[in-house]
Amino acid sequence: MDVYMRAGDSLWYYSQLFRTPLQLIIDSNRNLNPQLIALGERIRIPGYAIQRYQIKVNDSLWSIARQRNLPLDALLLLNPTVNPDYLQIGQTINVPLRVTWRLVNGKQNYDYETMRNDLQRLLTIYPFLQVSSIGNSVLGNELPEVLVGRGDKRVHYNGSFHANEWITTPVIMTFLNDYALSLTNQHTIRGVVTSLLYEQTILSVVPMVNPDGVNLVLHGPPGEEPYQNNVVEWNSGSMDFSGWKANINGVDLNDQFPAEWEREREDNPKTPGPRDYGGERPLSQPESIAMADLTRRRDFARVLAFHTQGEVIFWGFENLEPPENEVLAEEFGRVSGYEPVRTVDSYAGYKDWFIQDWRRPGFTVELGLGTNPLPIAQFDEIYEEALGIFLAALYL
Repeated sequence: MDVYMRAGDSLWYYSQLFRTPLQLIIDSNRNLNPQLIALGERIRIPGYAIQRYQIKVNDSLWSIARQRNLPLDALLLLNPTVNPDYLQIGQTINVPLRVTWRLVNGKQNYDYETMRNDLQRLLTIYPFLQVSSIGNSVLGNELPEVLVGRGDKRVHYNGSFHANEWITTPVIMTFLNDYALSLTNQHTIRGVVTSLLYEQTILSVVPMVNPDGVNLVLHGPPGEEPYQNNVVEWNSGSMDFSGWKANINGVDLNDQFPAEWEREREDNPKTPGPRDYGGERPLSQPESIAMADLTRRRDFARVLAFHTQGEVIFWGFENLEPPENEVLAEEFGRVSGYEPVRTVDSYAGYKDWFIQDWRRPGFTVELGLGTNPLPIAQFDEIYEEALGIFLAALYL
């Protein structure tokens, strides 16, 4: 919601007027110096939408404000051209509406466009979120990163490395929505004071690492050649892509990282296909390159890659993980009911590379149980299990 600076106003005054944390207002207006705001400057107020209201018989701004538990000045601020002494029946005014509901609907086939639309909606209501592109997929789809928070500890979550594990994306997006909702409404999530998380951490999220693959699983082959013919051929002529994990080039993005890549390649396919082909060399795909570049640039304290399925938390790699990995994994297991597992006979994954090169905590979290892609009917259960992990990774 936008308001425009009047004489005598300040960001602190707006925080009191709309009962919104001052820091969130400051962070929603990063282009402005809070001490030097010009009259008429647009100010973004997070956590609100504008509702249009039509004046009825006996209405006044005062009565409307009282009915909606709003300060009268909130209506005056949003209606600078309205004369409060001469309201006309049928006239429309702006009324601030506090957002207390989710914008993200995760219980649907969640493709790339749905994610992009939801990100724009979140950014409109919660402008303290920062959204930028870290690169592009093979088909040119931007890979968005969302940042939230202002602390020193940098934590990273990602989803949909594997195409048919796309349910990880709406799970992550729902957490982003709930986190922002709790911040603006100043309530806790499972007893966790999220305002403290905001002050102490910066959360980086890449909700969909493999958008081309996700769209392939959900909608079938793209119209572009040679990709259309290639994926059908690599899928043995079948138009059922439910078993597809790779990107649109037939490369498994979670077998793309320089962490014993050669060992992973030994027993895996040597040509493109739906799964397990790690490419001709590490970091050959634009999506994996973008993730590697982001990780180097951000210098994360810990990373969590969300996959499906198995209800397990993989937390080790070649005995290179720090001691705190096990402690964190045990806590993640406690709050989710998932089983912490140190390692499996697998290499070249994102968390493997992070542990190897940074010697910091890295985790692969396998959400849910069943056959990928997991049915959307599992969404609520999966989210409740994952929520404890999302929170614990920030507060520990």
